[in-house]
Amino acid sequence: MPKDYDDQRAGDLIPVKFSRLTRRGILLGLSLSQLVALGIGVTTLVWAFYAGGGMLIAFSAPVWLCAAAVVWIRIAGRPIVEWIPVAFWWMWKTTGGQLLYRRRVVKPRPAGSLALPGDMARLREYDDPITGAGMVHDPTASTLTAIVTVSHPAFALLDPGEQERRVSSWGRVLATVCRSGRLSMLQVLERTLPDSGAGLAEWWASHGSADGSWASTTYAELIDRAGPAGERHATTLSLALDMQTAARQIRTAGGGIRGAAAVLRQEMSTLVAALRSADLAPSSWLTCGEIAVILRSAYDPAIAATLERHGELGQSLATAGPVAVNESWSRLRTDSAFHAVLWISEWPRSMVYPGFLVPVLLSTGIQRSFSLLCTPMRSDQAARDIRKKKTEYISDAAQRQRIGQIEDASQTAEFQDVLQQEADLTAGHGVLRYTGLISVSARTADDLDAAVAAIEQAAIQASCETRLLVGQQAQAFTAAALPLCRVV
Repeated sequence: MPKDYDDQRAGDLIPVKFSRLTRRGILLGLSLSQLVALGIGVTTLVWAFYAGGGMLIAFSAPVWLCAAAVVWIRIAGRPIVEWIPVAFWWMWKTTGGQLLYRRRVVKPRPAGSLALPGDMARLREYDDPITGAGMVHDPTASTLTAIVTVSHPAFALLDPGEQERRVSSWGRVLATVCRSGRLSMLQVLERTLPDSGAGLAEWWASHGSADGSWASTTYAELIDRAGPAGERHATTLSLALDMQTAARQIRTAGGGIRGAAAVLRQEMSTLVAALRSADLAPSSWLTCGEIAVILRSAYDPAIAATLERHGELGQSLATAGPVAVNESWSRLRTDSAFHAVLWISEWPRSMVYPGFLVPVLLSTGIQRSFSLLCTPMRSDQAARDIRKKKTEYISDAAQRQRIGQIEDASQTAEFQDVLQQEADLTAGHGVLRYTGLISVSARTADDLDAAVAAIEQAAIQASCETRLLVGQQAQAFTAAALPLCRVV
């Protein structure tokens, strides 16, 4: 059981509790699609009853029985009616040949474009002349994204007091993201990569003595072979500017992409200052070439170590994308690997301590990417959303009491979460919506199944529930494995 806060000593690690995912529908817990299906079934039954009696009711039974089935029968935790648009969209992509991607190596790409499949082909690169940062412009979503690499000490190895201090500092970083109102998303991407041995090679180049002796040659060969045997973790933060929300500031800065870049630079400076105050070490903002290496490594993991050891390779966004992509119902196949994306559908319902994701992030022998998509909400929008939820919960509870339906404990817990969010917002804290995605990669399909099973077990140890994003693996992979602030 969690400790009482009055008994907490200074420096002790304080447990926290996540808000439950809202599952309340429009009426009596039913969503809009469920209400539509139920309305069709009830209308058919009533019409048959008044039009022809028992015989017509029997003939119309397939209609109202199917309506009842799609409303109340669940598959993988979701009612059948919610699977219907997913199935239709999948059939549309299947018949339209949208599950396959092959790069046309002979046909040149437009200058400044990214060689990525699907709707990401619209993305454009912008090389900021002031900071040297590579920015990615999405004309469809009207966003401009910059990426920075962040280094930090191993959280699990710190003492509880230092962990609690760093958690509080990270909370201030997130509050900073919420205050401007011009950012559409902050993406935290943690990648597990095979170690290329570049660190050992740099150390040997600085401290070693390549004199041609037997000892020197043997040591150099040992470093060259042993380096790629390990794995390392790389963390990036992606900052996406909402160009529509910041339209006035962009016009003031000169308009167009240059004006948007000027506004984004202000947000970048604020974020870097907040990260340094939180004892995090942000590097320089990634250039277009460094972004290209990350994209290439995500689609082609087998080449990742080579690209890192030879920095002059893969430095072009025009060739950073995959050569081929095959999407299936439950997985994705790219150049040299199979991928599967899991969605964290339920965060821990009980009190947990910071670092509860250690089983997921530090599982050895599994190549994965963990992406946390943080969508900030302005204080006024968050306040309106909270008031709307309170009104809906109260009216829904009154309706249940009127018809004699028993109150569900989960609905009571959700209402308490809304009240807690209101209290936190009143206290000056920011409100963010979190989405957790885990991309798992492996060389073969069998290895992928084993890795997915291991990650699912690790998620259970972390008190989280995960679901495989079937029917949308390609879109989910771009959000989970690429630092481009994409959404599913």
